[in-house]
Amino acid sequence: MTGVVASPAINTPIELMAAQVDCEVLTLPTGAKVFSRGHRADSIYGVRRGIIEVISEAGEKLCYRPGELFSYQDIVWRDGIYRNDALARTPVEILRLDRLRFLNLLHNHPTLAVLLISQQHERLREQRTSGTCCY
Repeated sequence: MTGVVASPAINTPIELMAAQVDCEVLTLPTGAKVFSRGHRADSIYGVRRGIIEVISEAGEKLCYRPGELFSYQDIVWRDGIYRNDALARTPVEILRLDRLRFLNLLHNHPTLAVLLISQQHERLREQRTSGTCCY
Protein backbone atom coordinates (compact mmCIF):
# COMPACT_ATOMS: atom_id res chain seq x y z
CA MET A 1 0.00 0.00 0.00
CA THR A 2 1.39 3.36 -0.92
CA GLY A 3 0.27 6.65 0.55
CA VAL A 4 -0.87 5.13 3.85
CA VAL A 5 0.70 6.75 6.88
CA ALA A 6 0.41 5.01 10.21
CA SER A 7 -0.44 7.37 13.02
CA PRO A 8 0.75 6.65 16.53
CA ALA A 9 -1.86 5.22 18.87
CA ILE A 10 -3.41 7.71 21.25
CA ASN A 11 -3.67 5.97 24.58
CA THR A 12 -4.26 8.56 27.28
CA PRO A 13 -6.84 11.28 27.94
CA ILE A 14 -4.15 13.97 27.75
CA GLU A 15 -3.01 12.67 24.34
CA LEU A 16 -6.62 12.69 23.11
CA MET A 17 -7.04 16.28 24.29
CA ALA A 18 -3.76 17.41 22.76
CA ALA A 19 -4.73 15.89 19.40
CA GLN A 20 -7.79 18.17 19.14
CA VAL A 21 -7.41 21.10 16.73
CA ASP A 22 -8.94 23.61 19.17
CA CYS A 23 -6.96 22.51 22.22
CA GLU A 24 -5.05 25.40 23.80
CA VAL A 25 -1.70 25.04 25.55
CA LEU A 26 -1.21 27.37 28.52
CA THR A 27 2.02 27.96 30.41
CA LEU A 28 1.50 29.46 33.87
CA PRO A 29 3.86 30.42 36.69
CA THR A 30 3.66 29.15 40.26
CA GLY A 31 0.67 30.68 42.05
CA ALA A 32 -1.33 31.52 38.92
CA LYS A 33 -5.07 30.86 39.01
CA VAL A 34 -6.40 28.49 36.38
CA PHE A 35 -10.03 29.15 37.33
CA SER A 36 -12.02 30.39 40.32
CA ARG A 37 -14.98 29.02 42.22
CA GLY A 38 -18.25 30.49 40.98
CA HIS A 39 -17.07 31.28 37.46
CA ARG A 40 -18.73 29.68 34.45
CA ALA A 41 -17.36 26.18 33.85
CA ASP A 42 -16.56 26.42 30.17
CA SER A 43 -13.44 24.24 29.80
CA ILE A 44 -11.74 21.05 30.86
CA TYR A 45 -8.03 21.06 31.70
CA GLY A 46 -5.23 18.53 31.54
CA VAL A 47 -1.79 18.74 33.16
CA ARG A 48 1.17 18.25 30.84
CA ARG A 49 3.86 19.50 33.22
CA GLY A 50 3.82 20.62 36.85
CA ILE A 51 1.26 20.36 39.64
CA ILE A 52 -2.19 21.92 39.86
CA GLU A 53 -3.92 22.20 43.23
CA VAL A 54 -7.72 22.24 43.31
CA ILE A 55 -9.18 23.69 46.52
CA SER A 56 -12.82 23.22 47.56
CA GLU A 57 -14.91 25.78 49.38
CA ALA A 58 -14.32 23.77 52.58
CA GLY A 59 -10.54 23.99 52.06
CA GLU A 60 -10.04 20.39 50.93
CA LYS A 61 -7.15 20.08 48.49
CA LEU A 62 -6.43 17.73 45.62
CA CYS A 63 -3.34 17.87 43.44
CA TYR A 64 -3.27 16.90 39.78
CA ARG A 65 -0.06 15.74 38.17
CA PRO A 66 1.09 15.29 34.57
CA GLY A 67 -1.31 13.18 32.55
CA GLU A 68 -4.35 13.93 34.70
CA LEU A 69 -7.47 15.85 33.67
CA PHE A 70 -9.36 18.09 36.05
CA SER A 71 -12.61 20.09 36.12
CA TYR A 72 -14.50 17.53 34.03
CA GLN A 73 -16.98 16.99 36.87
CA ASP A 74 -18.03 20.64 36.74
CA ILE A 75 -18.57 20.74 32.98
CA VAL A 76 -20.36 17.38 32.75
CA TRP A 77 -22.42 16.93 35.93
CA ARG A 78 -22.89 20.32 37.53
CA ASP A 79 -24.93 23.43 36.86
CA GLY A 80 -22.27 25.07 34.73
CA ILE A 81 -20.03 26.69 37.37
CA TYR A 82 -16.69 25.72 38.84
CA ARG A 83 -17.10 24.46 42.41
CA ASN A 84 -13.41 24.91 43.28
CA ASP A 85 -10.39 27.15 42.80
CA ALA A 86 -7.49 25.78 40.75
CA LEU A 87 -3.95 27.09 41.27
CA ALA A 88 -0.57 26.30 39.78
CA ARG A 89 1.60 24.97 42.62
CA THR A 90 4.63 24.77 40.34
CA PRO A 91 5.24 26.27 36.92
CA VAL A 92 2.77 24.37 34.73
CA GLU A 93 1.93 23.58 31.17
CA ILE A 94 -1.74 22.72 30.89
CA LEU A 95 -4.12 21.93 28.07
CA ARG A 96 -7.54 23.60 27.85
CA LEU A 97 -10.42 22.30 25.75
CA ASP A 98 -13.79 24.02 25.78
CA ARG A 99 -16.84 22.19 27.10
CA LEU A 100 -18.56 21.50 23.77
CA ARG A 101 -15.33 20.22 22.18
CA PHE A 102 -14.77 17.94 25.18
CA LEU A 103 -18.31 16.55 24.99
CA ASN A 104 -17.77 15.92 21.26
CA LEU A 105 -14.49 14.19 22.11
CA LEU A 106 -16.33 11.93 24.58
CA HIS A 107 -18.93 11.16 21.92
CA ASN A 108 -16.27 10.28 19.33
CA HIS A 109 -14.03 8.40 21.79
CA PRO A 110 -16.29 6.73 24.36
CA THR A 111 -13.30 4.90 25.86
CA LEU A 112 -12.21 8.30 27.20
CA ALA A 113 -14.94 7.97 29.84
CA VAL A 114 -13.45 4.65 30.93
CA LEU A 115 -9.98 6.23 31.14
CA LEU A 116 -11.35 9.06 33.31
CA ILE A 117 -13.10 6.57 35.59
CA SER A 118 -9.82 4.67 35.84
CA GLN A 119 -8.02 7.89 36.80
CA GLN A 120 -10.60 8.52 39.53
CA HIS A 121 -10.32 4.93 40.76
CA GLU A 122 -6.52 5.24 41.07
CA ARG A 123 -6.91 8.48 43.02
CA LEU A 124 -9.42 6.90 45.43
CA ARG A 125 -7.23 3.84 45.91
CA GLU A 126 -4.22 6.08 46.62
CA GLN A 127 -6.22 8.04 49.19
CA ARG A 128 -7.47 4.89 50.88
CA THR A 129 -3.95 3.39 51.04
CA SER A 130 -2.26 6.52 52.36
CA GLY A 131 -5.07 7.65 54.66
CA THR A 132 -4.99 11.11 53.12
CA CYS A 133 -7.40 13.08 51.02
CA CYS A 134 -4.89 14.77 48.74
CA TYR A 135 -1.60 14.41 46.86
